[in-house]
Amino acid sequence: MCLFKQEEIQTRLDERMEFIEPGAGPLRILFSPTSLNHYSIDHFSDIYSRVQNSDFDTVVIVESQPGTHEKKLPMPSHNSFQTRFGKVPVNTKLRNELCDEDDDFFIDDEAYSKDLSLYDQLLFLQNRLDEFTVLSLQITDESPAIVKELSAALEEILASRNALLVFCCDIHHLEPDTLSQIQNHFDQENRTELIRTLNSEDVSMNGAGSFLAGLLIAGKWRTSLTFNRGEHETGPVSGYAVMQYQPVSG
Repeated sequence: MCLFKQEEIQTRLDERMEFIEPGAGPLRILFSPTSLNHYSIDHFSDIYSRVQNSDFDTVVIVESQPGTHEKKLPMPSHNSFQTRFGKVPVNTKLRNELCDEDDDFFIDDEAYSKDLSLYDQLLFLQNRLDEFTVLSLQITDESPAIVKELSAALEEILASRNALLVFCCDIHHLEPDTLSQIQNHFDQENRTELIRTLNSEDVSMNGAGSFLAGLLIAGKWRTSLTFNRGEHETGPVSGYAVMQYQPVSG
């Protein structure tokens, strides 16, 4: 475990802010690595430097925890999550709304553990947002039907809310050609081929279900999708989606 100090994380975030292009639309979705370590801290810093204070009052963190769990889309029953940097309250109202949405959403701790990517993401969010609530959601069944159900529910409930969606996924495991196919399917709004590509036997990555859910929502919201590459990597390591400005006519 890498115990980075809060000051070190803040310094890295400040350094990365200098590289953010001006004039981008409002941020809505992040695709973040699943694990914080000495290799990935720069990637975490790069992606979270795009989060500005007061931009969001709640953050939904989605990650894949495939296994033999009975509940397909569980959410921990905690009322708050504690990190080394302090306590973050859970958005219990949003959690209850999702439970009313469909039978596969449950408040259940079966897939919860202290090793969730949630805690690594919170370390950076706590350096970017003064006050916010969080909702942790695990995907224990990455079948297309479950992922589409999740994306449809989040897209509908969060469309008009001041919320940031974080999808934890190791997209650096994708081959460049595969990522290019995914980007093309996304740009062409070809949802069928997007799902087919990500469910191909050729795709092996941690957090594939989370990645697909984020892509489906990003497409539904008609966002502009960008994938970042690390300084020495040939493939993407993170990504983000921003709302596109609509031209004013008349």
